[in-house]
Amino acid sequence: MNKKLKVILSGGGTGGHIFPAIAIADEIKKRFPDTEFLFIGANGKMEMEKVPQAGYKIEGIDIAGINRGNILSNLGLPFKILKSLSKSKRIIKNFAPDFAIGTGGFASGPALYEAGKLGVPIFIQEQNAHAGVTNKILSKKAKAVFTAYPKVDGFPSEKIKFLGNPIRENIVSGMQETAQAKEKMGLDKEKLTILSVGGSLGSRTLNNAWKSHLNEIINKDYQLIWQTGKLDYKEILDQTKDIDNRKIRILEFIKDMETAYSAADVIVSRAGAIAISELAVAQKPVLLVPFPFAAEDHQTKNAMNLVEKNAARIVKDSEIQDKFWSTLSEICENESVRKEMSENLKYFAKPDAAKEIVDEIIKKLNFE
Repeated sequence: MNKKLKVILSGGGTGGHIFPAIAIADEIKKRFPDTEFLFIGANGKMEMEKVPQAGYKIEGIDIAGINRGNILSNLGLPFKILKSLSKSKRIIKNFAPDFAIGTGGFASGPALYEAGKLGVPIFIQEQNAHAGVTNKILSKKAKAVFTAYPKVDGFPSEKIKFLGNPIRENIVSGMQETAQAKEKMGLDKEKLTILSVGGSLGSRTLNNAWKSHLNEIINKDYQLIWQTGKLDYKEILDQTKDIDNRKIRILEFIKDMETAYSAADVIVSRAGAIAISELAVAQKPVLLVPFPFAAEDHQTKNAMNLVEKNAARIVKDSEIQDKFWSTLSEICENESVRKEMSENLKYFAKPDAAKEIVDEIIKKLNFE
């Protein structure tokens, strides 16, 4: 194609919205190196830092979501929406993109809405099993809606393309043999190993569960890779200083996630969209503990998609004291259960999501 493409991308507020947008941009750039990109983000949100770090230009708009905890703080929201719509329209007119992609979050609403009004072809990428309000509205004008689940309520079924969530390339390419990864992490390759991940800040629910069951881990002769997050790390380290760190490996943050996933025989995790997409590619049996305060309880909906295919087990926050250890033991002590769950995870594994999304955009717009 001789024409130089111009592409708008918008999504943010959390890494779950930002990193898929960056992964899609990276894939477009591989195919069409001369493409000019412009991201639209929300001022003060993490995309204003993460997008430039990835090498892309971003412009910010003043937009925020509804604050359900402080109703009075929402009085200025209509003015912010009008202001953000006006600025988005100006940005898009000046930039004149060939198409626009929205990955959810506050900024993608005004940006994609104005792009659609101006006749720019728009595409939506929805990470969760439950459609966000912004993406539901935008889907009416979208050329296609790319999802991580085969059915997502709130979208026109004829527009849904079940292609998965774009995930980090190193997770796709860096998976290793389990025994090799255990040795790399200084663990005994013969012992069953559990990986616990609760996001970058950590999960207090998971941290408290492990504190309650460390004796069981030791008595069963299991190994635990325990990512605590920064909030509880020092306290947990102090409380466990007398425990053999060859069995219980306590880490604030895991940078080399591909090795940690590879070393695990069983994984315990929250149920964020990108986490689940990575877990599906890792194909290790998983116990999901959804974060109960996620918008519209979307983490539970994400988890239930896997549970219904017998690709995961679930324990809710409210059930953690009664069901955590018994459910985890069911997985750890039954190799046939673990094999079946790993096999069923293949249905959700979409390692080429970014490539397939870009393929679909090219096809829809007749680019060559």
